[in-house]
Amino acid sequence: MSAHPSWPPADLLAARERVYGPCGFACSPPVPEAESAAYDACAFTLEGLAVRFRSARTTPTRAGQFVTVWKRSPGGPIAPFDVSDPVDLFVVSSRDGDGFGQFVLPVDALRRRGVVSVDGAGGKRAFRVYPPWVTTTSRQAERTQAWQLEYFLSLDGAVDTARARELYLAQPAG
Repeated sequence: MSAHPSWPPADLLAARERVYGPCGFACSPPVPEAESAAYDACAFTLEGLAVRFRSARTTPTRAGQFVTVWKRSPGGPIAPFDVSDPVDLFVVSSRDGDGFGQFVLPVDALRRRGVVSVDGAGGKRAFRVYPPWVTTTSRQAERTQAWQLEYFLSLDGAVDTARARELYLAQPAG
């Protein structure tokens, strides 16, 4: 745990206080992932779903925020997560001076967008997120923001617990 600057991550504590508790979600203690400590990487279960948590980071020259989503493969190199991995949801916290919220991304949504690999083919080790307060600077970023916002939960002000339940508990078919 010493690889993490502060444990548990502040954004995860905020999510537990503002979302998980009020929604009555059963949540296991988070287990830190040392290799992505800069992104507050950890794993936990929520209502029986396997969750991987990350905090996105603002970069100085591009709109949106950057987040890593990789695993160490058995042979040693890093690899994208695969649809066969025991992960149901990726929760990416997004916070800056303009807002605070989280993307609750089902594995299937990330598979459809080429972030999660299928049978080891394709996938990405990192990607950008575009919260609603970000002004996109390209058509591709605009399209990415549009689909990502379907999975965004604002943590500014009063949290919409019905929306939180919908995002966390609605698992898409196949």
